Amino acid sequence: MAEVVQVQKRDGSLGTAASRRLRKAGSVPAVLYGHKQQNQHLAISQKTVESILRHHSRIVELQGDVVETAMVSDLQFDPLGIEVLHIDLQRVDMNEKVTVTVPIRFKGEPIGGKQGGIVIENAHEVEVECPVVAIPDFVELNVTSVGLSEHRSASDVKLPENVVLVTPGETVVYHVEKVKGEDVDETEEEGEEA
Repeated sequence: MAEVVQVQKRDGSLGTAASRRLRKAGSVPAVLYGHKQQNQHLAISQKTVESILRHHSRIVELQGDVVETAMVSDLQFDPLGIEVLHIDLQRVDMNEKVTVTVPIRFKGEPIGGKQGGIVIENAHEVEVECPVVAIPDFVELNVTSVGLSEHRSASDVKLPENVVLVTPGETVVYHVEKVKGEDVDETEEEGEEA
């Protein structure tokens, strides 16, 4: 279910100084765009933005000066990655399809890791296409059966119904690598035995 977000219209000056003043007053500047309608400059309270981040909300129901359903399409952070400086909101129809990036949740402990291999997570997210109402919070990849020198690709990720993978299927997202020195040691041991 979409999170309800109270918004206010920002009229007048929209430059850097105005955005700083807005943030000092406890709000975050935002822009609402899409569906061939005019962009609307908005303000959202800092507490509401923190709630959006905490709940990983993708779809929000805008209330107040603007009543729309929107997708959080981009968040701009300060250089330290702590404070949200700006939010981009894209108008959406709940039945339309969108392309979004969703995190991968790796499930299980790989066999190769138990055998001394090095586990490498090559990607932490994949791009998918789905109806707005079906955007998953995450997608899952079971890695229990991954042995030494084996990998799993984006096409191995378990996708919910109505969700289609956009990331190329052959993209390696997870693999277990042998420790480089092990092969050399085995060869030396074989040479000594002969």
